[in-house]
Amino acid sequence: MVGGVFERGVQHRLGRPGPRTEELDGLPLRQARRAPRPCVRFTTGTIRVETGRKHVVLPRLGRLKLHESSRKLARRLEAGTARIMSATLRRDGGRWHVAFTVQVERRDRAPAPPGSVVGVDVGITHLAVLSTGEVIPNPRHLSKTQNRLRRLGRALSRKTGPDRRSGQRPSQRWQRAAARLGRAHARVSNLRRDGLHKLTTRLAAMHGTVVVEDLNVAGMLANRRLARHIADAGFAEFRRQLAYKTAWNGGRLLVADRWYPSSKTCSGCGAVKTKLALSERTYTCQACGLILDRDANAARNLAALAAKTTAGSGPVAARGADHKTRPSGQVAKKREPGTAPAGKTGTVPPQGQDCL
Repeated sequence: MVGGVFERGVQHRLGRPGPRTEELDGLPLRQARRAPRPCVRFTTGTIRVETGRKHVVLPRLGRLKLHESSRKLARRLEAGTARIMSATLRRDGGRWHVAFTVQVERRDRAPAPPGSVVGVDVGITHLAVLSTGEVIPNPRHLSKTQNRLRRLGRALSRKTGPDRRSGQRPSQRWQRAAARLGRAHARVSNLRRDGLHKLTTRLAAMHGTVVVEDLNVAGMLANRRLARHIADAGFAEFRRQLAYKTAWNGGRLLVADRWYPSSKTCSGCGAVKTKLALSERTYTCQACGLILDRDANAARNLAALAAKTTAGSGPVAARGADHKTRPSGQVAKKREPGTAPAGKTGTVPPQGQDCL
């Protein structure tokens, strides 16, 4: 989808089907003017991008100027490799956006090193830790903007807002304060989405196989102390983007089973700990003496799962992946193909670089 931002606002009311009565026999009911995120979708009529690439033409709205250039979409339309199926106009964060659903002809692509495998362990301390040793810091966009959001929220609460019971309409000061708060939230969302897009695009282009965990994000959000930070990281969006970008680049995405003990398993000898507190950030193996960062150890175990699966994408089960860890202390198990001993704690051979 290719989108642009309008310089001028175009308000368009939407209708929704209402109950069939004698007074309103199938006529649509009006939607409230202040309903959240007004949106309209065009599937027929004149939908095109002007040759200057700074204007688009939509049905009933005519020629509209874009704040961003539509050159990428215009090039595909001129080359005949894309076809516009629909256009969706919506208001988000005080701005009007238009998004085009496009049918695109894509040529077969392959990652730079097709045999490269990378395990990705996502978290809060670090957004992602790769099996190659790279650490992606967590930008914490919401936490950094929290003071400003609170200030704007308090300013909004002091204004005269709408009241459904008395039919009171909001004041203009309340509307302006609400618009400022909405723009602040939209900026946080845009920063988070931009960072995730850059990271997932790089992973899908540089590695033929990406292995991630099947996290229970809904259950993790039940922790009221960490819920805000987990939501700010965007784990579900990270996996969603990896899914379609690996397919675009001819790679594959493997999802480890939810019960796979990636953090409790030693990446050197394969011993599994019974318990590993969340506060323990360094993994120490009592069987082989390996001392490694907890997230890096989990990422290496995820990359080792790729040796079991030779084709396709989807969930992958491995040691203890179909049940919880047994409460019997550390258990030494046979290492799976492609892993290394304690002295050479690499992931799998096709890493695209020498193992450290």
